[in-house]
Amino acid sequence: LPLASGLNPALTAPVAALRDLAVKPLLGGRETLTAEEWATLKTRFAPYAGLGKDRVKELLAGSARQTIAELIAKDKALEPEANAIASVEKLLRYHRDLAALLRNTVSFADFYSHRKAVFQAGTLYLDGRSCELCIKVGNPAAHATLAPMSMMQLAYCDCTRSGSTEKMTIAVAFTGGDSDFLIAGRNGVFYDRQGRDWDATITKIVDNPISIRQAFWKPYKRFARFVGDQINKFAAAREKAVEAKSEGGVAAAAQKLDAGKPAPAAFDIARFAGIFAAIGLALGALGTAVAAMVTGLLSLAWWQIPLVFLGIIAVISIPSMLLAWLKLRQRTLGPLLDASGWAVNARARINIPFGGSLTGVAALPDGASRSLHDPYAEKPSPWPKILLVVIILLAGLHLLNQTGKLYEWTGFGKQVNVVEEPVFTEPAPPAEVPPADGDAPAAPPAP
Repeated sequence: LPLASGLNPALTAPVAALRDLAVKPLLGGRETLTAEEWATLKTRFAPYAGLGKDRVKELLAGSARQTIAELIAKDKALEPEANAIASVEKLLRYHRDLAALLRNTVSFADFYSHRKAVFQAGTLYLDGRSCELCIKVGNPAAHATLAPMSMMQLAYCDCTRSGSTEKMTIAVAFTGGDSDFLIAGRNGVFYDRQGRDWDATITKIVDNPISIRQAFWKPYKRFARFVGDQINKFAAAREKAVEAKSEGGVAAAAQKLDAGKPAPAAFDIARFAGIFAAIGLALGALGTAVAAMVTGLLSLAWWQIPLVFLGIIAVISIPSMLLAWLKLRQRTLGPLLDASGWAVNARARINIPFGGSLTGVAALPDGASRSLHDPYAEKPSPWPKILLVVIILLAGLHLLNQTGKLYEWTGFGKQVNVVEEPVFTEPAPPAEVPPADGDAPAAPPAP
């Protein structure tokens, strides 16, 4: 609809009034009006259409305008009292809420005294632990970019309520126990501040040290996991290769039989004998290395052997423990709150003892004990003990063989030649020859 030009002269004045009194105040100055804008105008004026033309004329002709103006004037006269009431209300709100605001965003007194700070959403129970430091997260992707600077082990959990459409995402700090079974997909129960229970599922893990004790065992667990993965990969690869070779052999044999060709060659015993010989050499080299280590240990004094093992443990574990100690001393609450939208200027450090108090680890009640008797336990196999005894015997025989004791006792094995040092003695003085009759006594020998 044109509002300025191209109009029927008879409609110029009404359209101009529509433009100046309705379109311009609500939609802004414009030369045309679209169908969508016309619908918007009608929606905006719909509440006033119920009065009707006659009622509007009655209101304009009567004293309603003057009455309303007088009421407004009375309200204006009471402005100082209204402002005073607003000031008193503001003062009351400051008295009620300012101290709590300062205790939760400046001094963090509620947080450090375990009084449930306002940013703590509730408690998560998962993996035998109760975690008190749970914070609501609006955007997990954006939160995960800043939250790792807190140097805490974090788990992002999606929470849902049974029989409801409510959903919530929380970031949970694990400050006790270990992280062996903290993986995406694990389920737990979350209780919010109102005591309502939620089903919680881990969706993402931010890995950081939890404790120095965990850091001590971490290298050994990582090595055991690596060995297990390599064994699984090797077994899977060998199984796949055997299956492929079997399928290829069966197909080739079928083709040869169909073509009337002779069957495949017989088993090559010489080839496999070489393979077994190579395996024997490898086992021999491994046994030699083990024997050398045992020989070196046995050559030490009894009190030096524990020191060797302690030194090996220290070389492996101390770097991991030192790195964990440095990160644990850098734990802070600030980045975790900043990532959730809180304007926090304090770092709010979390030291090792206080961090441990934020996560409760399940323990047996006082006076309780575990029963280790399992009526369905599998009987232990004797082969590990037999294998250990065989290894010890082989190492002992190798040690006796290297030192020559085996040959000395049995006449078999390696002979160790012992070179005896010559013993020097003073030569005996020459015997004196008695003089003959009539001869002069013999002169003494020269010195």
